[in-house]
Amino acid sequence: MTALHHRIDGPEQGEPLVLGPSLGTSLRVWEPQLPALARRFRVVRFDLPGHGGSAPGACGVRTMEDLAGLVLETADACGLTSFHYAGISIGGALGATLAVWHPGRVRSLAMVCSSARFGEPRAWRERAGAVRAAGTGPLVEAAARRWFAGPVRQPLLDDLAAADPAGYAACCDALAGYDLRGSLARIAVPTLVLAGREDAATPPAHARLLADGIPGATLVEVPGAAHLAGVDRPEPVTAALLAHLPAPEGTAVRREVLGDDHVDRAIARTTAFTRDFQDLITRYAWGEIWTRPGLDRRTRSCVTLTALVARGHLEELAMHVRAALRNGLSPDEIGEVLLQTAVYCGVPAANAAFAVAQRVLDETAPGAAGE
Repeated sequence: MTALHHRIDGPEQGEPLVLGPSLGTSLRVWEPQLPALARRFRVVRFDLPGHGGSAPGACGVRTMEDLAGLVLETADACGLTSFHYAGISIGGALGATLAVWHPGRVRSLAMVCSSARFGEPRAWRERAGAVRAAGTGPLVEAAARRWFAGPVRQPLLDDLAAADPAGYAACCDALAGYDLRGSLARIAVPTLVLAGREDAATPPAHARLLADGIPGATLVEVPGAAHLAGVDRPEPVTAALLAHLPAPEGTAVRREVLGDDHVDRAIARTTAFTRDFQDLITRYAWGEIWTRPGLDRRTRSCVTLTALVARGHLEELAMHVRAALRNGLSPDEIGEVLLQTAVYCGVPAANAAFAVAQRVLDETAPGAAGE
């Protein structure tokens, strides 16, 4: 056996994330999610044997454990002793196999349109025999119906047509012998199970079985998505993965200072257009500046209040008055900060700031409505 063809994206210091493809596709199946994931993680995508850039032939593969061994060899070649893992269909099954038999290697698991058992072994052996005899070309038309609920992505179908018959058939043989239904309780890492509601290959019932069997697993069903849910509906699949994977450094501090309600609202409003900015704020403002040891949080709140008054950022000022209260400043101390700004930032600016602060203090006072 040898390492699979793979590509690495993302910052060198990012936490490692390995992405497994579905049968018949290549590592390009993850392209809709790659920009968002590679901003935070060191992403390793691989091709199955005989798929994409991986060597033709079966590479000695007969079982899912053999395939999992290839994934580990690939991770070793990348210097990864442990990693987060997400996989589609057979790629998800590989992740589950690793989590069961090599638990020290997997930090977290996401199974997308996957299963604990992909139907009767006989059907997979018959498909393997047909592909060895006639190649993968005859599978393309049916795959287009299974893979996509929306527009067909021809490059992915081209990957299927170009797959090496021996490699594809070996993966079918591995699927024929795969059955983790009795071992799901052994998966002890945080797990996301994601299903496409229009997926005929692994219907949502397969995902529910996984979620019921894996302790603490989270189940997400995506409407309007077939077997390649991340291609059909990139945004909700990407959002589910980002919510499942470790948050950027600084998220905990941001929640402690601003409160869960504020941060949850900010996350809910995040779009593809604003995602980079939210990530920047979390990593740099909260992960690097607010965590520095040189000033305590009370002092940082005083500095922040002053800066916001000086620049006239009143909406942000209201948020940071609440933060200052969480950081231990009393209303009188907040008043002293604002009084100081009247001298150095101007009376009109301080006047507006006092009005904002008074409103916030009234809202947060004991006995106020909603408290």
